[in-house]
Amino acid sequence: MRENCLNLSVELAGVRLKNPVVVASGTFGFGREYGQFFDLSELGGICCKGLTLHPREGNPPPRIAETPLGMLNSVGLQNPGVDAFIRDELPFLRQHDVTVIANISGNTPEEYGVMCEKLSEAGVDMIEVNISCPNVKAGGLAYGTRPELAAEVTREAKRHAAVPLMVKLSPNVTDITEIARAAADGGADALSLINTLRGMRIDVNTRRPILKMNTGGLSGPAVLPVAVRMIWEVANAVKLPILGMGGVSTGEDAAQLMLAGASAVAVGTALFADPLAPLKVRDGLAAIAARQGLSAVRELTGGVRPW
Repeated sequence: MRENCLNLSVELAGVRLKNPVVVASGTFGFGREYGQFFDLSELGGICCKGLTLHPREGNPPPRIAETPLGMLNSVGLQNPGVDAFIRDELPFLRQHDVTVIANISGNTPEEYGVMCEKLSEAGVDMIEVNISCPNVKAGGLAYGTRPELAAEVTREAKRHAAVPLMVKLSPNVTDITEIARAAADGGADALSLINTLRGMRIDVNTRRPILKMNTGGLSGPAVLPVAVRMIWEVANAVKLPILGMGGVSTGEDAAQLMLAGASAVAVGTALFADPLAPLKVRDGLAAIAARQGLSAVRELTGGVRPW
């Protein structure tokens, strides 16, 4: 078959991925559970569960709710902390031939800097900076909602990172290209988007929100058109490689994000319904590229032809 001679490898900020399919942070843990279903080396990369400087218990339940074509979550960054990850989880991940991307969240620029230094020294391949976090110095305002805050945290993280730095953008803004430009000005090597959209569900019988924290992040197929649009806008605004995500569950979904401008794609919520979803997305994407007569899947990137 044509797929057999197709080059699946891509580059993301100078980091080579054997194929363009990554698993999204927060949906794959640190890979141990999914490793029981398939060889983790088949993935292009693993974006690990979001890390904070110190361990976090996360939000109280209920913190997950299904929605039509997706789910809401308010897990609250439950994680063992960056030091425990380096000690207990990174050695396991390093047993596999897969790119390891550490995702970090902080409440101050200084926290991001400390984590970038620790993770760089530990030997991760790339760091993904989540800027959808509250800045305690700015009254809890999320870094990703104001260009000057996004640039500030990116600059501080970049100063301490010895590996490529990727900034994860929030869609909960008026103009995502402003935040993308700010991250680029702050020294980001790549961008990932989109993070979850803020949503809410209410139980009409109890009249209470279904999530204990009232609102949560919406993900899944419902957000795919928003992701395609925002990736296209950002790709036309800045000259940085993009890891595209948001509702990817098929090869066609992934191809849309790449045509819009993504160099690679991440699969997230689809994993909860089908643990093998990333491999099916990879194979479906390869089939589309082969059908179109491409020699490499990276030729899809930015290939959209607007009217």
